Amino acid sequence: MLPVEALCDALAVSPSTYYRRRNPKQKSGKKKGPPRTLSESERKHILDTLNSERFANMAPAEVYAVLLREGNYLCSIRTMYRVLKDNQQVRERRKIVHHGRHSKPELLATGPNQVWSWDITKLRGPKKWTYYYLYVVMDIYSRYVVGWMVSTRERGTLAKKFLYTCLQRQGIVENQLTIHSDRGAAMTSTSLALLLSSLGVVKSHSRPHTSNDNPFSESQFKTLKNRPQYPDRFQDEQHAVEVCERLFYWYNEEHHHEGIGLHTPSDVHYGRAQAIQVQRAETLANAYKRNPERFPNGMPKPPSIPAEVGINLPKKIPTAP
Repeated sequence: MLPVEALCDALAVSPSTYYRRRNPKQKSGKKKGPPRTLSESERKHILDTLNSERFANMAPAEVYAVLLREGNYLCSIRTMYRVLKDNQQVRERRKIVHHGRHSKPELLATGPNQVWSWDITKLRGPKKWTYYYLYVVMDIYSRYVVGWMVSTRERGTLAKKFLYTCLQRQGIVENQLTIHSDRGAAMTSTSLALLLSSLGVVKSHSRPHTSNDNPFSESQFKTLKNRPQYPDRFQDEQHAVEVCERLFYWYNEEHHHEGIGLHTPSDVHYGRAQAIQVQRAETLANAYKRNPERFPNGMPKPPSIPAEVGINLPKKIPTAP
């Protein structure tokens, strides 16, 4: 009834749009791809080749190089990746060994000689790339170093003799002690495992790449190496022994450790700390009596010795009042 131009002008539509929609073009069927597109049979051949027994454990670049060396061109490396991606095989096609998850060690000590922690650290020698090895065993409850040794090697046989001496010196009996360490070669050696098993000592290991599983030994090494007496380099093995002897005497007999109520590790390990606690309490009580106004929070108490010490202990859930 109305001219097309007037109608399109009123509706703000282009006349060409009107005619195109009135007589749409018929689709000519499937759109052809680029002439270099691989056919389905070619893509299947590439995928079968990559997944074959011969090439299943090789990266596409490796497969490409092997085929070229044999005078065979399958496709480009990028095309191999495209075919693998289309079949959800880009990330990993090889059979991977899945190691079992290592359980988190949870150790508890309520007194000395229940849980020991031991480790080996390097001491820099007189020249670059020369080292001595310091073996240290400590009690995690008392922080007492029950044994140490300096050696030029890190060996399981040396660790076996070293730990056996420590066990004999402390009079450890069967089913009394757990020894914790990381997963170094000396710590996981067969000879050491057989020794501990024969003596009824339980061994525990940190999880791989988890330094927090062995915090006591790591903290002690840091304390020793930050001492002013610790040299930048050791002249020889005898020099290392002399320096470590002084450092460990200080650590066991003179160092007042915050983790054990400012007592020395020796006092806690050999049961002298309780008497010292009583003496400290009397001293603080006398100070309070002389000047109570200086203690707004009441009579002061000496730092307490923890009732239990452990590694990866579960957090206690507070009880409702």
